[in-house]
Amino acid sequence: MIIAIDGPAASGKGTLARRLARHFGLAHLDTGRLYRAAALRALDAGGDPAEEAVAEKAAKAVHAGDLDDPRLSEERVAQAASVVAAIPAVRRALLAFQRDFAHHPPDGAKGAVLDGRDIGTVICPEAEAKLFITATPEARAARRVRELREGGETAIYEAVLQDMKDRDARDSQRRAAPLVPADDAYVLDTTALDADAAFAAALAFIARRLAARPGARG
Repeated sequence: MIIAIDGPAASGKGTLARRLARHFGLAHLDTGRLYRAAALRALDAGGDPAEEAVAEKAAKAVHAGDLDDPRLSEERVAQAASVVAAIPAVRRALLAFQRDFAHHPPDGAKGAVLDGRDIGTVICPEAEAKLFITATPEARAARRVRELREGGETAIYEAVLQDMKDRDARDSQRRAAPLVPADDAYVLDTTALDADAAFAAALAFIARRLAARPGARG
């Protein structure tokens, strides 16, 4: 079983994806960390992540071990990742990694949950269940500020909100795999929902999708 979860930054998709993976016994991949890893490799090499050749080289060098680097949570890396992710060559370089994880999940898992920006539209359009998690920019900025401050970083709400809007524009307007809901995705607005309510709504949707599969028992 493959569950595809897309949405903008701080929408709650990562929390939901991890919880769904635990619930169903599936492997989980936060695909955004792949782009952060590519961005971090470019930064560590002293290159400009916005340069296609630099970003593509970094993306081709990304491996599973990179996803555990604690520096991936830094805001500078998040910003660079948004720039890197808009480069078609980078997305091509990381495509096989994501699809291989989905179809051959590690540790004998019976399926996978992938969250990102283009899982339901590009990476796994065949996924049994597709969700698009969203929330207002203001709500997402407030969540991000809390997250940064809890991590010991200084965060100014107005600056984070503007960065959020800029990132949304890059993600939704890029030519390569723009951030849009798949035609058959369940759009879940978490602005006024806590994690439990979002989880319950997602479970109900997935149950309906699984019940509708050919051969499913009533």
